[in-house]
Amino acid sequence: MAKPGSEEWLASVVEDIVEPERPIIDTHHHLWKTPSLWGTYELSELWGDTGSGHNVEKTIFIDCHSEYRTEGPSQLQPVGETEYVAKVAAESRKEPSRATIAGIVSHANMTLGSEVEEVLVEHERAGDGLFRGIRHAGPSDDTGTLTNAGGRWPCPYGRDDFREGVKTLGRMGYTYDTWHFFHQNQDYLALALAVPETTMILDHFGTPLGVGAYAGRRNEIFEKWKSDIEEIARCPNVYAKLGGMAMPDNGFGWDKNDHPPSSDEFAEAQWPYYLHTIECFGPDRCMFESNFPVDRLSISYPVLWNGFKKIVANFSNEEKHAMSVSYTHLTLPTILLV
Repeated sequence: MAKPGSEEWLASVVEDIVEPERPIIDTHHHLWKTPSLWGTYELSELWGDTGSGHNVEKTIFIDCHSEYRTEGPSQLQPVGETEYVAKVAAESRKEPSRATIAGIVSHANMTLGSEVEEVLVEHERAGDGLFRGIRHAGPSDDTGTLTNAGGRWPCPYGRDDFREGVKTLGRMGYTYDTWHFFHQNQDYLALALAVPETTMILDHFGTPLGVGAYAGRRNEIFEKWKSDIEEIARCPNVYAKLGGMAMPDNGFGWDKNDHPPSSDEFAEAQWPYYLHTIECFGPDRCMFESNFPVDRLSISYPVLWNGFKKIVANFSNEEKHAMSVSYTHLTLPTILLV
């Protein structure tokens, strides 16, 4: 059997592209210059995916602790990631027929409170006009059964200094991205209510886990997750990313199979999460994300986007467009499709 996530394994499922002309902003991908669990993933690999059939015009880079500075004040070390991605984005603009990296969401420690302003200023200087926000993720789990390293630390959402940092983001016109586990959704809701002036973006549906202590509990977890999403969606400052559910954390097991899923298999397994979130938030507050190369462990890029399009096949053209280019709703002028 080919190794899951490998080119050979992903190529074992090939499909015709659904709605190949529809413009897309991929609102969530990473870049790794240094080898990681997903290998390296630089501009050539990104273009290999975005150029695989769908009309991906622009992308948004999301923090992944890549190329941080190794010297200088610790609070400023994440600025190295912005410096790195800004250079890659400049390279992407040299090829207008390919996807352009049009936005950067980096990292800063929100527990710095109002003092995080210094870090944001440095990100802005380094970002070549592309810096748009911060992701300080908060996954936390005390079962000891998850392999995801992010779950080892306490959830920061309730800390006063953390909330002050998120408020500072809003005051300065930046967005706040995060991801966490489903059982933290109420903590996230409390954060959203505490910082109503800051635009918050929920990544990966709040990760309804399906591994470790949460394996075999899909229906139970879905009902709890469903209720929480309804409450979170009542906060007008929160937007939802639609994607990240092919991560192994969610327990669908595709990363262990002889071949990846087809788009029909993907859509059949995951449509309840997508349609419930869209129903709660509305298409204007939802945006598709690939979460590549992380979700590449389970599914190929063209098949993933085929799955997205099949899930929303019955929506209007205007609604599909909203979910395909949704960063336009966050008043990010350099990202607008024209």
